[in-house]
Amino acid sequence: MTHTLTMALGARSYDIVVGPGLLARAAEWVKPQLLGKRAIIVTDATVGALYAGTLAEALGDVQVTTITVPPGEGSKSFQSFELLLEQLLAAQPDRKTTILALGGGVVGDLAGFAASVLLRGIPFIQIPTTLLAQVDSSVGGKTAINARAGKNLVGSFYQPKLVLADTDTLNSLSVRERRCGYAEIIKYGLIMDAPFYQWCLKHGAEVVAGEQAAVTEAVLQSCRMKAEVVGADELESAGRALLNYGHTFGHALEAETGYGATLMHGEGVAIGMVMACRLSARMGLISDAVEQELAAHLRAVGLPAEPGDVAHTWDVDGIVRHFAADKKAEHGALTFIVLDAVGNARVVKDVSPALARDVVASYVKGN
Repeated sequence: MTHTLTMALGARSYDIVVGPGLLARAAEWVKPQLLGKRAIIVTDATVGALYAGTLAEALGDVQVTTITVPPGEGSKSFQSFELLLEQLLAAQPDRKTTILALGGGVVGDLAGFAASVLLRGIPFIQIPTTLLAQVDSSVGGKTAINARAGKNLVGSFYQPKLVLADTDTLNSLSVRERRCGYAEIIKYGLIMDAPFYQWCLKHGAEVVAGEQAAVTEAVLQSCRMKAEVVGADELESAGRALLNYGHTFGHALEAETGYGATLMHGEGVAIGMVMACRLSARMGLISDAVEQELAAHLRAVGLPAEPGDVAHTWDVDGIVRHFAADKKAEHGALTFIVLDAVGNARVVKDVSPALARDVVASYVKGN
């Protein structure tokens, strides 16, 4: 069954289409969005081998070029971005050429950012193939690459013309990748929907196991909530920042591990959400029981819940130094998303650096 949600952004509104078997029928949704008869698929080596042929064949008489980037977070670098732009220009696109970002969050971020600057902006479509990308990164128009100073610090807000989320592509994911996507799913319950949080506690193991009904419900509810938030605050001037719950801690941990296989993004977010619960508790906003329940659930589905769950030698000062580079920081003051209750989050600016450090130190021993 195919479900369609709408990202309401006035003249730039677009559909988020969710369901099985969509790639083979991609022309039904993709062709009406094309300004011409040319499209460039940007994918990675793993996803391209599985799905690029199906997508190109489905588009029939559309002239399709495929560009492949290496899989993994390392492709969100200045070097990889430059190489992609040169490859795109070599394909001689015009302003009616559409980029099709086929892959996970790395491909979506990289290809979307390239589309935003190539020829001063050409259309692109998100075709996410990972759970994390389907529930989060493909929706809302954030595109970015990483810098030495931190994650996603160079990028743009650039909305796609369509998000086409074929849930069948999730069958090829490893359980680790499904777990990473699940971290972003339960985040929505924590920040804005307490009943959905309870649903996650009950059905999270089914989502991680790839059970179709649970996965579809999780994707739909996540996209619904993200569309609601982005529709009200596209450029993250206010409420959209809530979607970064746990990310300030998580991004710092990712940076410390070098954005590699040691700690994947969803795993960093999982740990970051637990740490943000502890920060909220130490600010007197929630009880310790919230952190304990969340940590126990994350571990039950196979996700890490604190830095000690990851095979890495952590350093408190190394983690803390990344906070100042966080995109939410203003005038050197630390900004964190905290919980007043499950389902009710808010932005707090000018969080005491000493308090933030103490929270990190409470998990990282020997510093």
